[in-house]
Amino acid sequence: MGGNIGQLGIHTSKSLAAEDPFDPVEPPKRPTSNLIMHSMAMLGREFCYAVEAAYVTPVLLSVGLPKSLYSTVWLLSPVLGFLLQPVVGLASDHCQARWGRRRPYILTLGLMMLSGMALYLNGDAVVSALIADPRRKRIWAITITMIGVVVFDFAADFIDGPIKAYLFDVCSHEDKERGLHYHALFTGFGGALGYLLGAIDWAHLEIGRVLGTEFQVMFFFSALVLTLCFIIHLCSIPEAPLRDVTKDTSPQQAPQDFPLPSDKMYQYGSIEKAKNGSVNPELALKGEKNKNPAEQTRKAMTMKSLLRALVNMPPHYRCLCISHFIGWTAFLSNMLFFTDFMGQIVYQGDPYGAHNSTEFLIYERGVEVGCWGLCINSVFSSLYSYFQKPLVSYIGLKGLYFMGYLLFGLGTGFIGLFPNVYSTLALCTLFGVMSSTLYTVPFNLIAKYHREEQEEKRQQAPGGSPDGSGRGQGLACAVLTCMVQLAQILVGGGLGFLVSKAGSVIVVITASALALIGSCFVALFVRYVD
Repeated sequence: MGGNIGQLGIHTSKSLAAEDPFDPVEPPKRPTSNLIMHSMAMLGREFCYAVEAAYVTPVLLSVGLPKSLYSTVWLLSPVLGFLLQPVVGLASDHCQARWGRRRPYILTLGLMMLSGMALYLNGDAVVSALIADPRRKRIWAITITMIGVVVFDFAADFIDGPIKAYLFDVCSHEDKERGLHYHALFTGFGGALGYLLGAIDWAHLEIGRVLGTEFQVMFFFSALVLTLCFIIHLCSIPEAPLRDVTKDTSPQQAPQDFPLPSDKMYQYGSIEKAKNGSVNPELALKGEKNKNPAEQTRKAMTMKSLLRALVNMPPHYRCLCISHFIGWTAFLSNMLFFTDFMGQIVYQGDPYGAHNSTEFLIYERGVEVGCWGLCINSVFSSLYSYFQKPLVSYIGLKGLYFMGYLLFGLGTGFIGLFPNVYSTLALCTLFGVMSSTLYTVPFNLIAKYHREEQEEKRQQAPGGSPDGSGRGQGLACAVLTCMVQLAQILVGGGLGFLVSKAGSVIVVITASALALIGSCFVALFVRYVD
């Protein structure tokens, strides 16, 4: 009898936890070590991003990719991400895996990143070992390399949303802010580490001779860093699963009052639903009778509900997405063409000259210095992330958001109007301010919006929990991350044409103008929550 009562308590508690997946009880304060472990995913992701930035163009050139396919490679991944990101965000809000809602998606996307790197860094070597015919070898090398780049970009862009939602689910409001700062800190550190390793001439070192080429060396380090970082991340903070409860319990089986075992039953977000160790079974059974969590989940995860959630997005969410889109468009416009700007405009080199000509060698030198500028950006992004928390107490989120856009706009404008090696490298520090701002402030606002919505729902339904029909944090983070993909589509599809017509300087000026427009937008239209 006692075992049946305990089993009944477990089922009822799971039903209560699953009844409203979007209204978790405030989780406990997390130790700094847990937040650092959680941030390791950003270090691994950005490290691999930096390796891709340093090596993907040489890899594509080495396999002989036709120029007509370059736009396909760069546009396919953001287009897929833009279309699928909200769908997966909504699905993760209702995921009932035993391991939690977000971690299964993070693990899957991490494996996709690893697979993509393996294909684009090793595809040519594997194909050369298996195929002798030169024509077939070239076709297969191009195909495998393109698939690898698209898969890696898709997974690396996609994974940011689930990681942020995972942080928001298992942390208190204060820890969310701390966690976002640690995310930005380790993002910059991972990027700097990746750029530094990419600048080493591995061909003349022993490890380069053992592994074959510098591409294989970088795959070895990338796979090692990514695997270790994601293992640490996935083990950082446990998620309580969102159970699919399908069994109904009859009132005859329920005692008037029964204990809830504290080691078994948790509301989603790793926190106990009942603090006093007991629950009214009549209310619990009534909730089970009126609401079937499995049925609610199936209803919520329809394309119609997804489109309704996107169309009916509150105005403050929409304004935040627009500001995020403007910021990422400005940032990517500058970053994707920065090394070319250094080589052509600052150093006055010629990328189309003969490879043994002085003009081409000068251009290559400018590209190398541009890579060091990107490294400076990553290092300063980490440093600025560290000082964001004390800064926000003085100028608030609005001041941080406005300052990030304004400084980036002024810095890129100065670089475009007065190109000089030393001033350009010095102003790369402002790129780090923008990078850190984009990785922290918008997601901080998402967390505040969600908290405000939950407080409003509790006031509207006193004595009970919200109805669970609200927007999940997974979907909110996914929609915000979609703006990055939309910016990539615009930059990849439009700015390449501008560069071919007017040179790289037009891109830097465009980035400056967009950032200054964005600074006005975030000051006037984005809503900030105290």
